[in-house]
Formats: sequence, C-alpha cells, structure tokens
Amino acid sequence: MSLNQLIENCKIDDTKAQGELYKLFSSKLFSVCLKYSRNHAEAEDNLQDAFLTIFKKIGQYKNKGSFEGWLKRITINTVLQRYRNEKVFDIINENIIEDVELEVDEDIVSIDYLLQIIQELPDRYRLVFNLYVLDGYSHKDIAEMLGINIGTSKSNLARARQSLKETIENYKAIQSLQSL
Repeated sequence: MSLNQLIENCKIDDTKAQGELYKLFSSKLFSVCLKYSRNHAEAEDNLQDAFLTIFKKIGQYKNKGSFEGWLKRITINTVLQRYRNEKVFDIINENIIEDVELEVDEDIVSIDYLLQIIQELPDRYRLVFNLYVLDGYSHKDIAEMLGINIGTSKSNLARARQSLKETIENYKAIQSLQSL
C-alpha cells in the first residue's frame, strides 16, 4: 500500500492502517521524542501522545509538503505542550550571558555521551538547545513555540552551551588523568 493510501485510510480511522503508519514512523519519531524528553520512559509516553494527536489531526494533512515533516512538527509540539503545561519556563532570569562557542572533539567525546549530557540539561535549556542547534529553528520561532520571549530563548541557549562546555571540559580532564 502506498503512503498516500495509508494516509487516506488513517483519515477514515482504519486501525490496521494506523498500525502500519505507527510501524513506519515510530522509530524516527521516538528519536525526536527522546531528544526533547528527560528520559526513555518519558519519551515513550510522548510518542504515544504524539500518535494520538497525529491520528486525531490526520484529516488536516492536505498532501502538501513532507508528510514526515508534518509528523515531526506534531511530535515536537506535543512534547513542548507537556512542558508548557508543567510551567517549565515560569521562573527565568533573562539576563543574557555571553554566548559560548562549543567545540566537541569527536575523538574524546562520543556522540552517545554528547546526547546523554544534552538530555541531562535542565528542561528549558535542553528544549531551546535542541530546537535551535539540532532542528534549526530561529529564536523567534522558539519564542512563539514555547511562549517565551526572544531574549529568554537566547539566554537559555547560551546557558545550555555553557553547561555543556563545562561538562565536556570536566570529562576531558578526567579522561586525560586516567590516561596518565
């Protein structure tokens, strides 16, 4: 069955088609959920919520643009809605700190470790970092998506980079001590 036919069948609540669509896209969308969630279990919950929203709103998809992109936007918005409901962004000091350059030496710091330390960032820093650095959204878009102002987005990105830089520097120091 073609993707277009699968989408059309999902629009009429065909549970078999919904299962196929889930199988087809769940691993990619789980990666998106994992990037924005605090841990694996929360990512699984977010994935389920995202698919419930996808199946509820699939009738709104008009076959314009990338279907996968549409799914990803719904997934990101579903996860971000959870954080908006938890008031993650309520207590924020908006003093903009100087932006930090973050350089990663792939020979010392693995991608898995980097993803782990990104996931350990405080929610407001992790969300802005992922939206800006990994998904390419502008500070204006991030501000609208998260219900914050542009200065807060910039400040949280700078703080995320600073935190990651410190964690990586500590990691490198430990690695060099262990190699002595």
